[in-house]
Amino acid sequence: MSIEVKHFLPYSPATIWAIVGSPGRVDWVPGVESCEFDGEVRRFKMEGAGGLAERIVSHDDAQMFMEYSVVESTPPLQSHLASIKLNASDSDAGQGTEFIWRTDVAPVEVAPFIKKGMLGSLALLEQILAAENPA
Repeated sequence: MSIEVKHFLPYSPATIWAIVGSPGRVDWVPGVESCEFDGEVRRFKMEGAGGLAERIVSHDDAQMFMEYSVVESTPPLQSHLASIKLNASDSDAGQGTEFIWRTDVAPVEVAPFIKKGMLGSLALLEQILAAENPA
């Protein structure tokens, strides 16, 4: 199942990419107790959910694009591939960034949980951006 979330943030793509484009920085992901990143795989310990490992498939700072795949989880997933892409954007709120997050996941039963996690991460990201970039 494909999940796509598009979200406007009133910050520059570079400001956002400094956070989400750093695979070892996961303070914007709710429920992470700890994370280790070896340059290829990041391993999470999640509150109440055990361990999770994601392989960084593609990482392009110039395009502000990252693709990653869950390679270990509890319970195991049949498949998982996600991407984050940042685009400069104008909206009624002014200049900022369109954050495009897409996840293809199976089994379909986990999709609501994945989407909830994506939305929770975006909400926490907004809080961190506001704290690090006061108006």
